[in-house]
Amino acid sequence: MIARYQTPEMARLWAEENRYRMWARVEAYALEAWETLGEVPKGLAERLLRKLEEKPLDQAFAQRVAELEEITRHDLVAFTRALTEWTGDEEVGRYLHLGLTSSDVVDTAQNALLVEALDLILAELSGVQAELKRLALRYRHTPAIARTHGVHAEPTAFGLRFLSFYAAFARDEVRLRRAKEGIGVAMLSGSVGNYAHVPPEVEAHVAQRLGLLPEPISTQVVPRDRHAEVLSALAILGGNLERVAVELRHLQRTEVLETQEPFREGQTGSSSMPHKKNPVGLENLTGMARLLRGYLGPSLENLALWHERDIAHSSVERVVLPDATTIAHYALRRLRGILSGLVVFEANLQRNLELTRGLVYSQQVLNALIQEGLPRERAYALVQRNALRSWEEGRSFLELLEEDPENPLKGEALRALFDPKAFLKHVDAIYARFGL
Repeated sequence: MIARYQTPEMARLWAEENRYRMWARVEAYALEAWETLGEVPKGLAERLLRKLEEKPLDQAFAQRVAELEEITRHDLVAFTRALTEWTGDEEVGRYLHLGLTSSDVVDTAQNALLVEALDLILAELSGVQAELKRLALRYRHTPAIARTHGVHAEPTAFGLRFLSFYAAFARDEVRLRRAKEGIGVAMLSGSVGNYAHVPPEVEAHVAQRLGLLPEPISTQVVPRDRHAEVLSALAILGGNLERVAVELRHLQRTEVLETQEPFREGQTGSSSMPHKKNPVGLENLTGMARLLRGYLGPSLENLALWHERDIAHSSVERVVLPDATTIAHYALRRLRGILSGLVVFEANLQRNLELTRGLVYSQQVLNALIQEGLPRERAYALVQRNALRSWEEGRSFLELLEEDPENPLKGEALRALFDPKAFLKHVDAIYARFGL
């Protein structure tokens, strides 16, 4: 991921040297298990872990692996040779990687890193949910115009928009936690997954040490539907991020201007037009969502590998897993910042509510006329006739209805139908579903 869209936490997590640190932990924990089984000399794992603590793997180590890979053309072989050099312990090097194949280390370490990445994403998601909850509660009973097909429909509570987003992200949280559980497996089953050279006890020990569960059945790799589930959860998260972004972008249009993303001191909106305040953060989130959805396709194609394994998935995952998790983390953090400083123009909410001169109360009038005893078709024709006149003549819908001799509703009975609060009578019942 380019630095522009990295977060410090994800940059550290997916750094090459950190990946090698996780590989080294897998190797060390496997040595612990072998020691317990009496297959290697005691103390090797402790010596390796102590060396790694005294001299953590860093960028210089990653560079050395790259140098050796130029010769070996195999990253895991280059890694084990570099690790032996780094620790300076030939006996540890002798038993390093005993009974294992490359994917045992790579898949297990990668899954452990994905669990950490998802924890970071879930923490950031919690911050977004808190901001949406705050906005939902703040505008719980604030009337605003709702839109269908982009056209004014009827009044609603402005806070319901934020509550709807809050609910969507709560579903995202469920999906992400399920994906985290699915990817939280370790696999050390040997060359074709049948434990011929490494017993299941080694896998169980390493899994326990990493806080993972053993993969119930593997080939030479962890089944890739687990990874696809992660990317699927992130893709849907991206869709919900864009849902918020598109709504708020619309509400920032000059003709609407009900909300505005924060505009910081010293910020410029345009290189040529000094008056501009553009929703650049929200537009950025739309772009991030496109990337998140795009990463899902290659991940789904990774499910079908040749026989026990091939490495068609490897090059894909080196890109999509770090990038998708990083983008999700970045996008959630950016959305949280936008929501925390979101400007809401309540006067414009009222202005837009009245923009159509009362036409948005047409259903209220229609239902009241039916209750008065008019047939539905006659009531509909009466309301529509006056609504169209209001559009064409620019006159008040209420006044036209008052003048219509066929309308039995007049005076206070008619005016009462033009109160936006009538549309908010069940809002509290909706909030109660979320314990709010």
